[in-house]
Amino acid sequence: MKKLHIKTVKGFNEVLPPDSFGWRAVENKFRNLLEGYGFAELRLAFLEPTELFARSIGGDTDIVEKEMYTFLDRSDRSLTLRPEGTASVVRAFNQYSLDKINEINKLYYVGPMFRYERPQKGRYRQFHQLGAEVFGEASYYQDAETLIMLAQFFHAVSVEGTVLHLNSLGCEDCRPAYRDTLRSYLVADQEKLCPDCRRRLAENPLRALDCKNSQCREVALGAPLISETLCPDCNAHFSGLCQLLDGVGLKYQINPYLVRGLDYYTRTTFEFLAGDLGAQNAVAAGGRYDRLVEELGGRSTPAFGFAIGFERLMMLIDSRSLPLPSSFAALIPIGAEALRELFPIHVDLNREAAMTTLFFQPKSLKSQMKKADKDGVRYTVIVGSDELREREALCRNMQTREQFKLPLDRLGEALRELYHEH
Repeated sequence: MKKLHIKTVKGFNEVLPPDSFGWRAVENKFRNLLEGYGFAELRLAFLEPTELFARSIGGDTDIVEKEMYTFLDRSDRSLTLRPEGTASVVRAFNQYSLDKINEINKLYYVGPMFRYERPQKGRYRQFHQLGAEVFGEASYYQDAETLIMLAQFFHAVSVEGTVLHLNSLGCEDCRPAYRDTLRSYLVADQEKLCPDCRRRLAENPLRALDCKNSQCREVALGAPLISETLCPDCNAHFSGLCQLLDGVGLKYQINPYLVRGLDYYTRTTFEFLAGDLGAQNAVAAGGRYDRLVEELGGRSTPAFGFAIGFERLMMLIDSRSLPLPSSFAALIPIGAEALRELFPIHVDLNREAAMTTLFFQPKSLKSQMKKADKDGVRYTVIVGSDELREREALCRNMQTREQFKLPLDRLGEALRELYHEH
């Protein structure tokens, strides 16, 4: 019979050790920082009704038109693997009436998203995001606090040199006038636009500013700026945000062509860019979306959020700077009798915490000591025939290389004492 060689589906990303330890360390820093700012975790469903994304993201976006994993289930319902997190968080916010529980809701999520696009470095069909959303706060103060929190997170994981790009997309009062002005400008040069941008001129001409096509970019450089048409309230919101960021020294660049690829954003939109990622250099992005909750069936609720591309983020982090998990001590029995002596001690110590690992391999003592050193354990405990006869275990501090003996009959108690000293 021919052997099976089953592999993962193309573009679906898996994270193996030791990289998975680094991912967890970064996740923990993210969770700890956000919970310090009052956020709580929301664990989202992977599968959603297709209508959720068609309605929230926009039917003429690349995500909905080309990239979603959509299928009919056995009840002929159209379902989609979530391509992004915000729409799912808003759905959950409405479904569980979270606005009736708290006036301000701060939620974060960690998990995979799915888009059918060409796999490339740092960009997969199954990819992962760290994201957060704040509901119920309309002030530019919330925009500023979230951006500062993001900058603190990048510093906490030693990602330096990111550049914050900011823009305002206006609101339902001032954006229609800009949309008409931009459409008139683009129509005059529409033969230079890509087919997608020409098709979207009627409904969403702003997407031409976000297009990656070189000719579309060239046309966009001469386009009228949205900052010239902002209403007084939107202008005050953006100015207030910039003043708060200036006051704490968070550097940024105003990018008038930054519109993002999703239709639900209003007012503040942003990206954190990292120069080491090539053309796809946005490591975090988001903004304000004050009408999406209402459009998806809830009450009118201001909101602000972001998402971080986990794979892109990890490309910027030196894995050597992340701590690998390690046991406090490695127990090395030499022979079956020593194993029977050490095994109950190993089990007993690990009832309280993962204090010990047990090495019992057909390898030389030297190679096992090298492994213990590589694994980062603090102490090794060796028991062979001599130690059994003398009832004393040989203990070595792997950092100082100091060696000393511990009584075998109270070895568990002695290792507990060492553990608590550290």
